[in-house]
Amino acid sequence: MFKTVFQRACRNYHRNLLGRNQQGKCYSNLANSSLDLSIGLSEEEKEFQTLALDFASKELEPNMQTWDEKAHFPVDVIKKSAELGFGGLYCREDCGGTGLSRLSTSIIFEALSTGCVSTTAFISIHNMVAWMVDSFGSEEQRHKWLPLLTSMDKLASYCLTEPGSGSDAAALSTSARLHGDHYILNGSKAFISGATVSDVYLVMVRTGGEGAKGISALIVEKGTPGLSFGKLESKLGWKSQPTAIVNFEDCAVPVVNRIGGEGFGFNIAMQGLNGGRINISSTSLGAAQKSFELTKDHLSVRKAFGTELINNQYLQFKMADMATSVVTSRLIVRQAARALDQRLPSASALCAMAKLHATDSCFNVCNDALQMFGGYGYLCDYPIQQFVRDVRVNQILEGTNEIMRLLVARDTLR
Repeated sequence: MFKTVFQRACRNYHRNLLGRNQQGKCYSNLANSSLDLSIGLSEEEKEFQTLALDFASKELEPNMQTWDEKAHFPVDVIKKSAELGFGGLYCREDCGGTGLSRLSTSIIFEALSTGCVSTTAFISIHNMVAWMVDSFGSEEQRHKWLPLLTSMDKLASYCLTEPGSGSDAAALSTSARLHGDHYILNGSKAFISGATVSDVYLVMVRTGGEGAKGISALIVEKGTPGLSFGKLESKLGWKSQPTAIVNFEDCAVPVVNRIGGEGFGFNIAMQGLNGGRINISSTSLGAAQKSFELTKDHLSVRKAFGTELINNQYLQFKMADMATSVVTSRLIVRQAARALDQRLPSASALCAMAKLHATDSCFNVCNDALQMFGGYGYLCDYPIQQFVRDVRVNQILEGTNEIMRLLVARDTLR
């Protein structure tokens, strides 16, 4: 039922925001080629993709550079995406979610990232928090929090990483001591996207002994006494979203804000990371697709030695390698998304493979695109350099690619 409403939103958005004369507009100059984003998709999935491409071209792409230069967090545009169902993409429909598959969600995040990787990445983080509440929260928690999250009336951040524990998440030390009907939190979380602005923080804390079984998940609301933030980090990329340390000092959080049972937080975190790896890989895909298209256009008009650069066979071969990287990355990401939808035993390993391959390969595509732009690619007037900066972190977050290799090795060599 809600998908019908969502599809109606697609049509209304096309009509009201873009105008009737632009319906059916092609947003890629590679339509009907091997790099066509819609190859293999159902009609429903194509409709979701078109909606996201519309939003990216109208709301994100024209502002991407300005947001980056001014380190501006476009809360108004992010919340506008919720009107299209992007606030709870894979949450259940009874609490305002869109109820889409992981595959459809991946398609949407890839399309949005052609307009701005950084902003799309925050939307994906918000969706992960909403999904955790939807999947592991009680019915009372779902009905309390999800309408606020899926509508983006409240924005959400995810707090797992700490200054002293990154890849070894089970070693986190932020403590939550039970005192009556509250937990008293002490500790810090690092590299938190949306920190200082988000209204809701889903925090992994230690409520028990050492190791993974001592970790629980708590919702902490902005404004809670004892919750504070460090200075905003100055970053290479992802400048359109604030990032800071989140501090807890005798921060009292009601027990009713615990998501899942005590000691179940690490399981929630790991299951969330599977989907997060697909999402972040999808943002790399969107950046690589757009970088390829921009490079194709540039080589078609830029001349050297009496002819357009696109006639240079070396550059043609380079573009062939880039195109192959984009297509193979898209195939493995969508295969991992399908495995997660079907809850296959191999899903975790496939998500790790997808993240490893897509974020490495797509970064290389963006970097090669910058090289073929020559000096222009290094100028901030051109978007290529921003795509390079924004996708570089994807090889680090949601589990570094070194950890992805470890996970794949464990699965394939056991």
